[in-house]
Amino acid sequence: MAESFVLKGNICYSMERDELLVREHSYVICENGVCGGVYPSLPEDFRWMECVDYGDRLIIPGFTDLHVHAPQYAFRGLGMDLELLEWLEEHAFVEEQKYADLAYAKKAYEIFTEDLVKSATTRACIFGTIHTEATLLLMDMLEKTGIKAFVGRVNMDRNCPEGLCEAGWGKAAQDTEMWLERCCGFKNVRPILTPRFIPACSDGLMRGLSELQKRCHLPVQSHLSENREEIAWVKELCPEVENYGAAYDRYGMFGEEYPAIMAHCVHSGEEEMELMERRKVFVAHCPESNANLSSGVAPVRAFLNRGIKVGLGSDIAAGSGLSMFRAMALAVQCSKLKWRLEDGALEPLKFSEVFYMATKGGGEFFGNVGSFEKGFAFDALVIDDGDMRSPQKLSVQQRLERLAYLAEDKHIAAKYVGGRKIFGIS
Repeated sequence: MAESFVLKGNICYSMERDELLVREHSYVICENGVCGGVYPSLPEDFRWMECVDYGDRLIIPGFTDLHVHAPQYAFRGLGMDLELLEWLEEHAFVEEQKYADLAYAKKAYEIFTEDLVKSATTRACIFGTIHTEATLLLMDMLEKTGIKAFVGRVNMDRNCPEGLCEAGWGKAAQDTEMWLERCCGFKNVRPILTPRFIPACSDGLMRGLSELQKRCHLPVQSHLSENREEIAWVKELCPEVENYGAAYDRYGMFGEEYPAIMAHCVHSGEEEMELMERRKVFVAHCPESNANLSSGVAPVRAFLNRGIKVGLGSDIAAGSGLSMFRAMALAVQCSKLKWRLEDGALEPLKFSEVFYMATKGGGEFFGNVGSFEKGFAFDALVIDDGDMRSPQKLSVQQRLERLAYLAEDKHIAAKYVGGRKIFGIS
Protein backbone atom coordinates (compact mmCIF):
# COMPACT_ATOMS: atom_id res chain seq x y z
CA MET A 1 0.00 0.00 0.00
CA ALA A 2 1.27 3.46 -0.89
CA GLU A 3 2.17 5.64 2.06
CA SER A 4 2.78 9.30 2.81
CA PHE A 5 6.30 10.32 3.81
CA VAL A 6 9.17 12.66 3.08
CA LEU A 7 12.65 11.87 1.75
CA LYS A 8 15.59 14.19 2.29
CA GLY A 9 18.79 14.15 0.21
CA ASN A 10 20.37 15.50 -2.96
CA ILE A 11 17.44 15.45 -5.36
CA CYS A 12 17.89 15.28 -9.15
CA TYR A 13 15.09 15.20 -11.70
CA SER A 14 13.93 16.58 -15.04
CA MET A 15 10.99 18.63 -16.22
CA GLU A 16 12.36 19.27 -19.72
CA ARG A 17 14.82 17.10 -21.66
CA ASP A 18 17.53 19.75 -21.90
CA GLU A 19 17.75 20.59 -18.21
CA LEU A 20 18.68 18.48 -15.19
CA LEU A 21 17.36 20.01 -11.95
CA VAL A 22 19.53 19.55 -8.85
CA ARG A 23 18.22 20.40 -5.38
CA GLU A 24 20.88 19.73 -2.75
CA HIS A 25 19.86 18.71 0.78
CA SER A 26 16.20 19.16 -0.06
CA TYR A 27 12.91 17.40 0.59
CA VAL A 28 10.67 15.46 -1.78
CA ILE A 29 7.12 14.67 -0.65
CA CYS A 30 5.13 11.47 -1.23
CA GLU A 31 1.38 11.74 -0.56
CA ASN A 32 -0.41 8.40 -0.96
CA GLY A 33 1.93 7.33 -3.72
CA VAL A 34 1.93 10.66 -5.57
CA CYS A 35 4.66 13.28 -5.55
CA GLY A 36 3.81 16.44 -3.62
CA GLY A 37 6.80 18.43 -4.88
CA VAL A 38 10.39 19.26 -3.98
CA TYR A 39 11.24 21.88 -1.32
CA PRO A 40 14.45 23.40 0.07
CA SER A 41 12.93 23.26 3.55
CA LEU A 42 10.04 21.15 4.79
CA PRO A 43 6.73 23.06 4.62
CA GLU A 44 4.60 23.16 7.74
CA ASP A 45 1.79 21.24 6.03
CA PHE A 46 4.02 18.17 5.65
CA ARG A 47 5.77 18.12 9.04
CA TRP A 48 3.39 15.48 10.35
CA MET A 49 4.84 12.97 7.85
CA GLU A 50 7.70 10.60 8.61
CA CYS A 51 10.92 12.05 7.17
CA VAL A 52 13.67 9.68 6.05
CA ASP A 53 16.97 11.56 5.94
CA TYR A 54 19.30 9.97 3.39
CA GLY A 55 22.07 12.43 4.14
CA ASP A 56 24.41 13.11 1.22
CA ARG A 57 22.94 10.35 -0.97
CA LEU A 58 21.31 11.08 -4.33
CA ILE A 59 17.55 10.76 -4.83
CA ILE A 60 16.35 10.44 -8.43
CA PRO A 61 13.16 9.28 -10.19
CA GLY A 62 12.96 5.58 -11.02
CA PHE A 63 13.92 4.45 -14.51
CA THR A 64 11.61 3.05 -17.18
CA ASP A 65 12.86 0.25 -19.44
CA LEU A 66 10.73 0.54 -22.57
CA HIS A 67 11.91 -2.70 -24.19
CA VAL A 68 13.03 -5.96 -22.56
CA HIS A 69 12.55 -9.65 -23.46
CA ALA A 70 12.15 -11.52 -20.17
CA PRO A 71 12.67 -15.06 -21.58
CA GLN A 72 15.97 -14.02 -23.15
CA TYR A 73 17.53 -13.08 -19.82
CA ALA A 74 18.75 -16.67 -19.49
CA PHE A 75 21.24 -16.35 -22.37
CA ARG A 76 22.39 -12.74 -22.10
CA GLY A 77 25.97 -12.23 -23.19
CA LEU A 78 25.85 -15.02 -25.79
CA GLY A 79 25.86 -14.83 -29.58
CA MET A 80 27.06 -11.26 -29.72
CA ASP A 81 29.13 -11.95 -32.84
CA LEU A 82 25.94 -12.45 -34.92
CA GLU A 83 23.56 -10.08 -36.70
CA LEU A 84 19.85 -9.84 -35.91
CA LEU A 85 18.16 -12.50 -38.05
CA GLU A 86 20.87 -15.12 -37.53
CA TRP A 87 20.93 -14.33 -33.79
CA LEU A 88 17.16 -14.82 -33.58
CA GLU A 89 17.39 -18.22 -35.25
CA GLU A 90 20.39 -19.52 -33.30
CA HIS A 91 19.69 -18.10 -29.85
CA ALA A 92 16.43 -16.22 -29.19
CA PHE A 93 14.03 -18.66 -30.85
CA VAL A 94 15.86 -21.69 -29.45
CA GLU A 95 15.60 -20.31 -25.91
CA GLU A 96 12.00 -19.13 -26.15
CA GLN A 97 10.74 -22.57 -27.16
CA LYS A 98 11.79 -23.82 -23.72
CA TYR A 99 9.00 -21.80 -22.07
CA ALA A 100 6.44 -24.41 -23.08
CA ASP A 101 7.87 -26.19 -20.04
CA LEU A 102 6.37 -24.32 -17.07
CA ALA A 103 9.01 -25.66 -14.67
CA TYR A 104 11.76 -24.18 -16.82
CA ALA A 105 9.82 -20.91 -17.15
CA LYS A 106 9.46 -20.67 -13.37
CA LYS A 107 13.18 -21.17 -12.81
CA ALA A 108 14.14 -18.65 -15.49
CA TYR A 109 11.59 -16.00 -14.54
CA GLU A 110 12.55 -16.20 -10.87
CA ILE A 111 16.08 -15.16 -11.84
CA PHE A 112 14.79 -12.38 -14.10
CA THR A 113 12.35 -10.89 -11.60
CA GLU A 114 14.77 -11.07 -8.68
CA ASP A 115 17.42 -9.23 -10.68
CA LEU A 116 14.90 -6.69 -11.99
CA VAL A 117 13.96 -5.80 -8.40
CA LYS A 118 17.62 -5.10 -7.59
CA SER A 119 18.05 -2.94 -10.70
CA ALA A 120 17.32 0.76 -11.14
CA THR A 121 14.18 -0.06 -13.16
CA THR A 122 10.85 0.78 -11.54
CA ARG A 123 8.67 0.37 -14.65
CA ALA A 124 9.14 -1.79 -17.73
CA CYS A 125 7.53 -2.90 -20.99
CA ILE A 126 8.21 -6.60 -21.29
CA PHE A 127 7.92 -9.29 -23.97
CA GLY A 128 7.02 -12.80 -22.84
CA THR A 129 6.64 -15.71 -25.29
CA ILE A 130 3.72 -17.24 -27.21
CA HIS A 131 3.03 -19.47 -24.19
CA THR A 132 -0.02 -18.30 -22.26
CA GLU A 133 0.71 -20.14 -19.02
CA ALA A 134 4.33 -19.02 -18.91
CA THR A 135 3.33 -15.42 -19.64
CA LEU A 136 0.75 -15.46 -16.84
CA LEU A 137 3.41 -16.92 -14.54
CA LEU A 138 5.75 -14.04 -15.43
CA MET A 139 2.98 -11.52 -14.76
CA ASP A 140 2.22 -13.09 -11.39
CA MET A 141 5.89 -12.98 -10.37
CA LEU A 142 6.19 -9.35 -11.44
CA GLU A 143 2.98 -8.45 -9.61
CA LYS A 144 4.46 -9.66 -6.34
CA THR A 145 7.60 -7.52 -6.75
CA GLY A 146 5.68 -4.26 -6.79
CA ILE A 147 7.31 -3.14 -10.03
CA LYS A 148 4.87 -1.63 -12.53
CA ALA A 149 4.93 -3.25 -15.95
CA PHE A 150 3.22 -3.87 -19.24
CA VAL A 151 3.67 -7.51 -20.26
CA GLY A 152 2.84 -9.03 -23.63
CA ARG A 153 2.01 -12.54 -24.77
CA VAL A 154 4.01 -12.63 -28.01
CA ASN A 155 2.22 -13.39 -31.29
CA MET A 156 3.96 -15.21 -34.19
CA ASP A 157 2.34 -17.31 -36.90
CA ARG A 158 4.85 -17.37 -39.79
CA ASN A 159 8.58 -17.46 -40.49
CA CYS A 160 9.44 -18.95 -37.13
CA PRO A 161 10.27 -22.40 -35.69
CA GLU A 162 7.43 -24.89 -35.29
CA GLY A 163 7.72 -24.65 -31.51
CA LEU A 164 7.00 -20.91 -31.62
CA CYS A 165 4.54 -20.82 -34.51
CA GLU A 166 0.93 -20.44 -33.44
CA ALA A 167 -1.65 -22.73 -35.03
CA GLY A 168 -3.13 -20.27 -37.50
CA TRP A 169 -3.93 -16.60 -37.08
CA GLY A 170 -7.49 -17.25 -35.89
CA LYS A 171 -6.33 -19.52 -33.08
CA ALA A 172 -3.58 -17.04 -32.19
CA ALA A 173 -6.06 -14.18 -31.83
CA GLN A 174 -8.43 -16.43 -29.85
CA ASP A 175 -5.67 -17.55 -27.48
CA THR A 176 -4.60 -13.94 -26.98
CA GLU A 177 -8.16 -12.97 -26.09
CA MET A 178 -8.36 -15.83 -23.56
CA TRP A 179 -5.04 -14.65 -22.08
CA LEU A 180 -6.45 -11.14 -21.71
CA GLU A 181 -9.47 -12.47 -19.84
CA ARG A 182 -7.11 -14.05 -17.30
CA CYS A 183 -5.17 -10.81 -16.73
CA CYS A 184 -7.94 -9.08 -14.79
CA GLY A 185 -6.63 -9.76 -11.28
CA PHE A 186 -3.37 -7.85 -11.58
CA LYS A 187 -2.86 -4.36 -10.16
CA ASN A 188 0.79 -3.61 -10.88
CA VAL A 189 0.97 -5.44 -14.21
CA ARG A 190 -1.08 -4.71 -17.32
CA PRO A 191 -1.34 -6.51 -20.68
CA ILE A 192 -0.02 -5.07 -23.93
CA LEU A 193 -0.55 -6.49 -27.42
CA THR A 194 2.74 -7.86 -28.73
CA PRO A 195 3.04 -8.88 -32.38
CA ARG A 196 6.73 -9.81 -32.49
CA PHE A 197 7.46 -8.06 -35.78
CA ILE A 198 5.91 -7.94 -39.24
CA PRO A 199 7.95 -10.84 -40.72
CA ALA A 200 6.56 -13.18 -38.02
CA CYS A 201 2.92 -11.99 -38.20
CA SER A 202 0.57 -12.74 -41.10
CA ASP A 203 -1.97 -10.24 -42.39
CA GLY A 204 -4.73 -12.34 -40.82
CA LEU A 205 -3.04 -12.24 -37.42
CA MET A 206 -2.53 -8.48 -37.61
CA ARG A 207 -6.20 -8.01 -38.51
CA GLY A 208 -7.24 -10.22 -35.61
CA LEU A 209 -5.03 -8.34 -33.14
CA SER A 210 -6.29 -5.02 -34.47
CA GLU A 211 -9.89 -6.04 -33.80
CA LEU A 212 -8.90 -7.18 -30.33
CA GLN A 213 -7.13 -3.91 -29.69
CA LYS A 214 -10.22 -1.91 -30.57
CA ARG A 215 -12.48 -4.01 -28.36
CA CYS A 216 -10.16 -3.99 -25.38
CA HIS A 217 -8.48 -0.57 -25.86
CA LEU A 218 -4.95 -1.92 -25.59
CA PRO A 219 -1.52 -0.43 -26.27
CA VAL A 220 0.92 -2.29 -28.52
CA GLN A 221 4.66 -3.00 -28.53
CA SER A 222 6.76 -4.34 -31.37
CA HIS A 223 9.95 -3.84 -33.42
CA LEU A 224 10.59 -1.40 -36.25
CA SER A 225 13.37 -0.85 -38.79
CA GLU A 226 16.07 -2.50 -36.71
CA ASN A 227 18.14 -4.15 -39.44
CA ARG A 228 18.48 -3.50 -43.19
CA GLU A 229 17.94 -7.15 -44.08
CA GLU A 230 14.80 -7.17 -41.95
CA ILE A 231 13.50 -4.04 -43.68
CA ALA A 232 14.06 -5.61 -47.10
CA TRP A 233 12.17 -8.69 -45.89
CA VAL A 234 9.20 -6.55 -44.83
CA LYS A 235 9.19 -4.87 -48.25
CA GLU A 236 9.11 -8.30 -49.88
CA LEU A 237 6.25 -9.47 -47.64
CA CYS A 238 4.29 -6.20 -47.88
CA PRO A 239 5.14 -4.66 -51.28
CA GLU A 240 2.12 -2.38 -51.17
CA VAL A 241 3.23 -0.33 -48.13
CA GLU A 242 5.45 2.74 -48.30
CA ASN A 243 7.62 1.83 -45.31
CA TYR A 244 7.91 -0.61 -42.40
CA GLY A 245 5.85 1.59 -40.07
CA ALA A 246 3.00 1.66 -42.55
CA ALA A 247 2.76 -2.14 -42.29
CA TYR A 248 1.59 -1.61 -38.69
CA ASP A 249 -0.34 1.57 -39.39
CA ARG A 250 -2.68 0.00 -41.93
CA TYR A 251 -4.08 -2.09 -39.07
CA GLY A 252 -4.32 0.84 -36.66
CA MET A 253 -1.47 -0.56 -34.58
CA PHE A 254 0.96 2.33 -34.88
CA GLY A 255 -0.07 4.71 -32.15
CA GLU A 256 -2.48 7.64 -32.12
CA GLU A 257 -5.72 6.23 -30.65
CA TYR A 258 -3.93 3.40 -28.86
CA PRO A 259 -0.35 4.07 -27.66
CA ALA A 260 2.46 2.17 -29.37
CA ILE A 261 6.09 1.48 -28.54
CA MET A 262 8.37 0.64 -31.45
CA ALA A 263 11.81 -0.64 -30.50
CA HIS A 264 14.99 0.36 -32.36
CA CYS A 265 13.96 2.48 -35.41
CA VAL A 266 17.61 2.43 -36.46
CA HIS A 267 16.93 2.93 -40.17
CA SER A 268 13.70 4.95 -40.10
CA GLY A 269 13.61 7.32 -43.07
CA GLU A 270 11.86 10.65 -43.48
CA GLU A 271 8.45 9.19 -44.43
CA GLU A 272 8.51 6.74 -41.55
CA MET A 273 9.58 9.42 -39.08
CA GLU A 274 6.81 11.70 -40.29
CA LEU A 275 4.32 8.91 -39.65
CA MET A 276 5.82 8.22 -36.23
CA GLU A 277 5.52 11.88 -35.32
CA ARG A 278 1.93 12.09 -36.54
CA ARG A 279 0.88 8.95 -34.68
CA LYS A 280 2.78 9.89 -31.49
CA VAL A 281 4.71 6.62 -31.49
CA PHE A 282 7.13 6.02 -28.60
CA VAL A 283 10.62 4.97 -29.70
CA ALA A 284 12.45 2.52 -27.43
CA HIS A 285 16.08 3.37 -28.13
CA CYS A 286 18.30 0.35 -27.41
CA PRO A 287 21.90 1.44 -28.09
CA GLU A 288 23.71 -1.62 -26.73
CA SER A 289 21.52 -4.07 -28.63
CA ASN A 290 21.94 -2.12 -31.86
CA ALA A 291 25.72 -2.20 -31.45
CA ASN A 292 25.90 -5.88 -30.45
CA LEU A 293 23.85 -7.06 -33.43
CA SER A 294 25.55 -4.68 -35.90
CA SER A 295 22.23 -3.00 -36.62
CA GLY A 296 23.57 0.56 -36.56
CA VAL A 297 22.83 3.69 -34.54
CA ALA A 298 19.33 5.14 -34.38
CA PRO A 299 19.01 8.83 -35.42
CA VAL A 300 17.81 9.88 -31.97
CA ARG A 301 18.63 13.54 -32.49
CA ALA A 302 16.41 13.55 -35.57
CA PHE A 303 13.60 12.00 -33.51
CA LEU A 304 13.98 14.62 -30.79
CA ASN A 305 14.09 17.46 -33.30
CA ARG A 306 10.73 16.27 -34.64
CA GLY A 307 9.21 15.95 -31.17
CA ILE A 308 9.00 12.14 -31.38
CA LYS A 309 8.82 10.56 -27.93
CA VAL A 310 11.97 8.62 -27.03
CA GLY A 311 12.75 6.39 -24.05
CA LEU A 312 15.49 3.84 -23.43
CA GLY A 313 15.43 0.04 -23.54
CA SER A 314 17.84 -2.59 -22.27
CA ASP A 315 16.63 -5.05 -24.93
CA ILE A 316 17.75 -8.13 -23.05
CA ALA A 317 19.34 -10.30 -24.39
CA ALA A 318 20.75 -8.44 -27.37
CA GLY A 319 21.59 -6.00 -24.61
CA SER A 320 23.80 -7.59 -21.97
CA GLY A 321 22.25 -6.28 -18.77
CA LEU A 322 19.27 -4.58 -17.15
CA SER A 323 21.09 -1.38 -16.15
CA MET A 324 19.45 1.77 -17.46
CA PHE A 325 22.51 3.66 -16.25
CA ARG A 326 24.47 1.69 -18.84
CA ALA A 327 21.81 2.42 -21.47
CA MET A 328 22.20 6.13 -20.75
CA ALA A 329 25.98 6.05 -21.18
CA LEU A 330 25.78 4.00 -24.38
CA ALA A 331 23.12 6.31 -25.82
CA VAL A 332 25.57 9.21 -25.51
CA GLN A 333 28.48 7.19 -26.90
CA CYS A 334 26.55 5.85 -29.89
CA SER A 335 25.15 9.28 -30.73
CA LYS A 336 28.72 10.60 -30.92
CA LEU A 337 29.60 7.86 -33.41
CA LYS A 338 26.47 8.67 -35.44
CA TRP A 339 27.50 12.32 -35.54
CA ARG A 340 31.16 11.71 -36.30
CA LEU A 341 30.85 8.86 -38.81
CA GLU A 342 27.45 9.25 -40.51
CA ASP A 343 25.74 12.62 -40.17
CA GLY A 344 27.47 15.72 -38.82
CA ALA A 345 24.09 17.48 -38.58
CA LEU A 346 22.94 15.13 -35.80
CA GLU A 347 24.38 16.70 -32.67
CA PRO A 348 25.44 14.14 -30.03
CA LEU A 349 23.13 13.59 -27.08
CA LYS A 350 23.84 15.31 -23.79
CA PHE A 351 23.72 13.62 -20.41
CA SER A 352 20.69 15.68 -19.39
CA GLU A 353 18.84 14.34 -22.42
CA VAL A 354 19.54 10.66 -21.83
CA PHE A 355 18.65 11.07 -18.15
CA TYR A 356 15.33 12.53 -19.29
CA MET A 357 14.81 9.58 -21.65
CA ALA A 358 15.44 7.09 -18.84
CA THR A 359 13.04 8.87 -16.49
CA LYS A 360 10.30 11.16 -17.78
CA GLY A 361 10.72 10.36 -21.48
CA GLY A 362 10.07 6.64 -21.17
CA GLY A 363 7.90 7.08 -18.09
CA GLU A 364 5.33 9.03 -20.09
CA PHE A 365 4.11 5.76 -21.59
CA PHE A 366 2.78 4.98 -18.09
CA GLY A 367 1.28 8.45 -17.61
CA ASN A 368 2.67 11.05 -15.19
CA VAL A 369 5.77 9.05 -14.34
CA GLY A 370 9.50 9.76 -14.18
CA SER A 371 9.74 13.14 -12.46
CA PHE A 372 9.34 14.71 -9.04
CA GLU A 373 6.87 17.26 -10.34
CA LYS A 374 3.67 17.57 -8.36
CA GLY A 375 1.08 14.97 -9.31
CA PHE A 376 3.57 12.44 -10.71
CA ALA A 377 3.66 8.86 -9.44
CA PHE A 378 6.24 8.58 -6.67
CA ASP A 379 8.92 6.33 -8.16
CA ALA A 380 12.31 7.00 -6.61
CA LEU A 381 15.83 5.60 -6.33
CA VAL A 382 18.21 6.41 -3.49
CA ILE A 383 21.81 6.15 -4.65
CA ASP A 384 24.75 5.73 -2.30
CA ASP A 385 28.00 6.52 -4.10
CA GLY A 386 29.98 7.10 -0.92
CA ASP A 387 32.54 4.40 -1.72
CA MET A 388 33.37 5.84 -5.17
CA ARG A 389 36.53 7.61 -4.11
CA SER A 390 37.86 10.68 -5.86
CA PRO A 391 40.50 13.30 -5.00
CA GLN A 392 38.18 15.90 -6.54
CA LYS A 393 35.23 17.66 -4.98
CA LEU A 394 32.44 16.64 -7.35
CA SER A 395 29.14 18.42 -7.79
CA VAL A 396 25.90 16.46 -7.39
CA GLN A 397 25.40 16.50 -11.16
CA GLN A 398 28.92 15.19 -11.72
CA ARG A 399 28.32 12.41 -9.22
CA LEU A 400 25.15 11.41 -11.08
CA GLU A 401 26.87 11.43 -14.47
CA ARG A 402 29.74 9.37 -13.07
CA LEU A 403 27.25 6.73 -11.89
CA ALA A 404 26.05 6.18 -15.46
CA TYR A 405 29.54 5.48 -16.72
CA LEU A 406 31.10 3.68 -13.75
CA ALA A 407 28.67 2.26 -11.22
CA GLU A 408 25.59 1.01 -13.05
CA ASP A 409 23.01 -0.34 -10.56
CA LYS A 410 25.12 -1.63 -7.69
CA HIS A 411 24.87 1.54 -5.58
CA ILE A 412 21.06 1.57 -5.17
CA ALA A 413 20.36 1.97 -1.45
CA ALA A 414 16.55 2.09 -1.67
CA LYS A 415 13.85 1.83 -4.32
CA TYR A 416 10.25 3.11 -4.26
CA VAL A 417 7.49 2.41 -6.80
CA GLY A 418 4.22 4.30 -6.57
CA GLY A 419 5.05 5.28 -3.00
CA ARG A 420 5.78 1.72 -1.89
CA LYS A 421 9.30 0.80 -0.82
CA ILE A 422 10.44 -2.22 -2.83
CA PHE A 423 13.71 -2.65 -0.95
CA GLY A 424 16.42 -0.73 0.85
CA ILE A 425 17.63 0.96 3.97
CA SER A 426 15.58 3.39 6.00
